[in-house]
Amino acid sequence: MENVTTEISSINNRTFISGTELNYYFICHRKLWLFSNHIQCEQESDSVLKGKLLHENSYSDEKKEFEFDSIKVDWLDLKNKVIHEVKKSDKAEDAHVWQLKYYIYYFKVNNIGEFTGELNYPKLKKKEKVILNDSDIVQIESIINEIKTITSIPEPPKVGKPMRICKNCSYYEMCWV
Repeated sequence: MENVTTEISSINNRTFISGTELNYYFICHRKLWLFSNHIQCEQESDSVLKGKLLHENSYSDEKKEFEFDSIKVDWLDLKNKVIHEVKKSDKAEDAHVWQLKYYIYYFKVNNIGEFTGELNYPKLKKKEKVILNDSDIVQIESIINEIKTITSIPEPPKVGKPMRICKNCSYYEMCWV
């Protein structure tokens, strides 16, 4: 009975975040909070629409979008065990790398398999291999806890002044108009 209780407790405490949330953590904590609290402006964003069109029209021979709980990966190469993520620009490359590392982590902790990752930037004709190491796992687990803290506060975090990325953000008007 003790093992069953421990297993149930473990399941209840394991709330996975989405890859988008992890990405937004690196971009802007306010954007993360707004998105995570179901305030979404993306459907009206030209930037988001362009990204969706790029995703739909690039690598069309590959299998698209696999969903697992709260994550959605662009495509999987099951033969070579590679998770692919398609991005339109490398402006937020650090956020992209960590989002992909999170997907690799998610596959690992859920016993889906040992995968590597590849960021694909079709407009730039650029690819970047991404791997997960032990120190990344520690950092991801810390980031997950920080995301849970940020998204559970009662109001969105303040941003002192507009950042370069703000002018193309779907939340721009909520923050700066």
